[in-house]
Amino acid sequence: MQRCKYGRSSRRHRPLRHDFAVTRGSQTRFAAIRARLEAFEPRPGWRAWLYEFLLFGFKQGWACLFGGLLLGLLVATHLFYPAQAPLARYDFLALAALTIQIAMLVLRLETMDEAKVILAFHVVGTVMELFKTAHGSWEYPEANMLRIGGVPLFSGFMYAAVGSYIARVWRIFDFRFTGYPAEAVSVALAVTIYVNFFAHHWLPDIRLGLFAVLGALFLRTRIWFRVWREDRWMPLLLGWFLVALFIWFAENLATFSQAWIYPSQRNGWTMVHWSKLGAWYLLMYISFVLVALVHRPRSRESRAVSYGTTGGVGSQS
Repeated sequence: MQRCKYGRSSRRHRPLRHDFAVTRGSQTRFAAIRARLEAFEPRPGWRAWLYEFLLFGFKQGWACLFGGLLLGLLVATHLFYPAQAPLARYDFLALAALTIQIAMLVLRLETMDEAKVILAFHVVGTVMELFKTAHGSWEYPEANMLRIGGVPLFSGFMYAAVGSYIARVWRIFDFRFTGYPAEAVSVALAVTIYVNFFAHHWLPDIRLGLFAVLGALFLRTRIWFRVWREDRWMPLLLGWFLVALFIWFAENLATFSQAWIYPSQRNGWTMVHWSKLGAWYLLMYISFVLVALVHRPRSRESRAVSYGTTGGVGSQS
């Protein structure tokens, strides 16, 4: 099968898979909605292209559900939360985020595997928060009770939102890969990046070298995803950059809402410096590798095998 230069497969209109014979814990309520949307038959031509574009946006929005709700809470409470409320705003955010997380599990809007990923992100993120706030990298300007040291508990959910998005988008778009490095190598690089976030306070910062290794390791890696009827692809390095850019924009909203602030924002809000985009890129890589330990990257060839056995490919999202 030939592959198109612009990131689409030449195999057209392959049948959808309506195979939901998976364990109950791996399905969400979105599965039935997805099946109906993918079964829709618009007229060929521009209508089909438009429908696929809208379906892509809808699925991305669904993958962002937890992060979007949390970001909305940050902005809304900054604008409207009563200053004299008996419950501190940061504590309200922690309880609200926990409520959303429980509701998503109870309502089967999220799988248990995704909940495990979110828990891992809480641990990884909280450890980094404790260290970075102690060294003045950023700070939380409001007082509250539910905190560990100088870190409010709601901060862990912000890292979890990133993990939630990656886990959900992986499942919803049924990610497959070509040229993905060995797991041991990718994990070793992620650990080194994580350690450097701490060690550069005392030792030389090696992040430029880490960027070089990351680029060389994943230069030929493609991520294949299915929006509707055809496989699409993009360089994985580009995909990480686009997500990191989106997180950087979200971070600007979060610092505007005083969820946390950088030293340069103590006397009034300013845009987060572009250099933070590089930090988010590296953190994005760590996040991706953590999720990969749960979902296990599958080759694109495995999708072709599944066509021979199930009549099509989709994800039970």
